[in-house]
Amino acid sequence: MRKKIPAKVKAKKKLSPLKKRVSLFACLLLVGLFIAGQFIAEERKPVVETEKNAMKKIPSDVRRVMSATAIAPTIRVPILMYHYVENIADKKDKMRVLLNVTPAVFEEQLKTLKDAGYTFLTARELGEILDGKAQLPQKPILLTFDDGHWDFDTDVLPLLKKYNIKATAYIIPGFTGGSDFMTQAQVEDVVQSGLIDVGAHTVHHIALKGRLFSTVQDEVAGSKKMLEDTYHIHVVSFAYPNGSFDQQAITIVKAAGFETAVSTIPGEDVNQTNRFFIYRLRPGYRVGNDLLTYLITNPWTAKTKDLGTIPSTNTNKTKPNS
Repeated sequence: MRKKIPAKVKAKKKLSPLKKRVSLFACLLLVGLFIAGQFIAEERKPVVETEKNAMKKIPSDVRRVMSATAIAPTIRVPILMYHYVENIADKKDKMRVLLNVTPAVFEEQLKTLKDAGYTFLTARELGEILDGKAQLPQKPILLTFDDGHWDFDTDVLPLLKKYNIKATAYIIPGFTGGSDFMTQAQVEDVVQSGLIDVGAHTVHHIALKGRLFSTVQDEVAGSKKMLEDTYHIHVVSFAYPNGSFDQQAITIVKAAGFETAVSTIPGEDVNQTNRFFIYRLRPGYRVGNDLLTYLITNPWTAKTKDLGTIPSTNTNKTKPNS
């Protein structure tokens, strides 16, 4: 038998052209918002620094600007870069281990440099020397500490006080009070010590190369304002997270009112051309003559041309004490 077909079949309700367009627009809007959210999240994502992934060469857009700039008189100033100085409890924390120097080694480095007659400067003082407002001492050196980890107050500062040594600490104000960072009270203690020049390190430790102008502007100018408003200090130096920068970042750092900025590019030459991406060295666990020899014969000093830097006009080299 044939199956009976119902006399009346309800017709499916069709959407009007207007409703179709509205539905399509709503779907596209949701997709757009999702993509924008993902982009913003990636744009503002903090960078995890390691020695391996840190920037070691000058970006091509910066080199192009340098090539059109007159050669500037160059001074040679080793700037040592530190992150953690502590006795690490969790040896499985590989990143921390790789970026760490133990307090005992750090103290030995301080004694080595002090006994060798080095003069410890801050980034602020280096800027004054570049501007001709102060004279360069015979054996200058800078100690710089990135991120503002809690061990700077508990392990580093007591040793700096013990030997009356100045240093520069680059703080991430958006992370202050976090589990791995100094509290506001600790940063205040650092400021009040009279030995530390506080610099900015962005608000959230964002890699700045290739970012949107607004992102870089917020991170650079925002970090300066937060530190100055909170601790009532004048912040004049900046450190690029992971050493990541480009010509846009340099322009924004200058416009924000910073007088110098440091990178992770290895080297010792300092001049007006690179004052906003000054080179630094990682001392590692070197102490004694190993450290002193490293400061005057490190491989990057001999290969500055490969990095696109300007050859040093200062041929006077400091011999390590025997």
